[in-house]
Amino acid sequence: MNTKQNVETVKDFFAAIGRGDREALLALVADDIEWIIPGQDWPLVGTYYGHAGLTDLLETASRSLDTSTEPREYLAQGERVMSSALPWGKSKPRTRPSLMTGCLPSRFAAAS
Repeated sequence: MNTKQNVETVKDFFAAIGRGDREALLALVADDIEWIIPGQDWPLVGTYYGHAGLTDLLETASRSLDTSTEPREYLAQGERVMSSALPWGKSKPRTRPSLMTGCLPSRFAAAS
């Protein structure tokens, strides 16, 4: 894929998350995806592997958080896409939302 296609894939990825469309989301990622969420004391922290790991992450998120991620802009070069985002989240037992800004890196590798 070229850089423009990679950016479109990342946009489609976040759109699928926003719609809650698990099938479309899994169709966009490699079978051996590795998703890392750094941090501590947050329900989603960890490393998730493959479609099963991503499915587990989505199920954990839907059980424990109300979240949204709005990518604002994309910076791409070759196989790498960085999306600047405005994610927010609220633990379901809590009532006060948490607003963060962050960058969400994506890397595309050629299929073997």
